[in-house]
Amino acid sequence: QVQLVESGGGLVQPGGSLRLSCAASGRTFSSYAMGWFRQAPGKEREFVAFINRNGGTTYYRDSVKGRFTISRDNAKNTVYLQMNTLKPEDTAVYYCAGRYSSGSNYYTPHPSEYDYWGQGTQVTVSS
Repeated sequence: QVQLVESGGGLVQPGGSLRLSCAASGRTFSSYAMGWFRQAPGKEREFVAFINRNGGTTYYRDSVKGRFTISRDNAKNTVYLQMNTLKPEDTAVYYCAGRYSSGSNYYTPHPSEYDYWGQGTQVTVSS
């Protein structure tokens, strides 16, 4: 069992930056592939970024490439999402999610394939 707790959301002006954190409980965090997702009002939850269990492989949705960076610190049981050059269309509740991964090559952008979810943190980009 893994529990995930996000933090770091808030209100930021367009062009600003935020760093989201997701702290995981349990001793097997390094066995989990992690993803960040977001959901805006009236829209479906969408994939934002993925990182494999050892941090060596990352994927991003096209609209955040070059602006967002996902990373993890397995010693601290934490995954991060650094968000730069934020835009109003980035406004959403951001969720981290985890799925047990037996190998480092596993990747999925589909929310339904993740087993554990945090409660979400609100990110609002507005002037």
